[in-house]
Amino acid sequence: MISGVPIALDPKEIVGLIGASGAGKSTLLRAVQRLVEPESGQIFLNGVELTGLPPRELRGARRRLGMIFQEHALIGRLSVMENVLAGTLGRTGFWRSVRRRFDPEDVQEAFGLLERVGLTGFEDSRCDELSGGEKQRVGIARALIQHPDVLLVDEPTASLDPATSVRIMSLITEICLERGLAALINLHDVPLARRFCPRIVGLLDGQVVFDGPASALDDAVLQRVYGDEAVGGDEILGH
Repeated sequence: MISGVPIALDPKEIVGLIGASGAGKSTLLRAVQRLVEPESGQIFLNGVELTGLPPRELRGARRRLGMIFQEHALIGRLSVMENVLAGTLGRTGFWRSVRRRFDPEDVQEAFGLLERVGLTGFEDSRCDELSGGEKQRVGIARALIQHPDVLLVDEPTASLDPATSVRIMSLITEICLERGLAALINLHDVPLARRFCPRIVGLLDGQVVFDGPASALDDAVLQRVYGDEAVGGDEILGH
């Protein structure tokens, strides 16, 4: 459960979301997309309140929110290209997507996005044959083809080795800067958050207990965010 979470993102702002397991980080991201319904409060995107939108208008608004999932949320038996083009569902319609009748412009854009995320030559590969890092790159391309204003990124490095984690975070942040996207990134790895996110928001039991620059993320702040888990603060900070 989350409550009293006043977070505003400026255009092009990259914000890292940290906290112990169960602090409400993933729930917050899902609530922003209204994948779970907030019991109270308001969520705004470009001045439009999402919390009160009817289903049809909500579908349109969701196009501006690109979600990158921890478990990738790909269809394993489909190709990389088909999974990326699934991101156009919001504008192409369900039946055209099911019949795989994609606009040539979208297909061309998908080729370009796959090149940008380092997957040239993987277009026809089945997604269940990819590594974890490759699947995450497909998820990034799928989110980008929506033409979002904001990326919501849930634990993008949770199952990746350290080197791949750095490459994925570099890719996400570079793309955000290139395209002028804001991003809210849920990270369990504090050193990665400090390295790639200029602003950090710390959650504890569904409440914001820290909101400030990454440079201010010291042992005292970690104690506030993680409580007893921060007794070994050196490990959390990556010292």
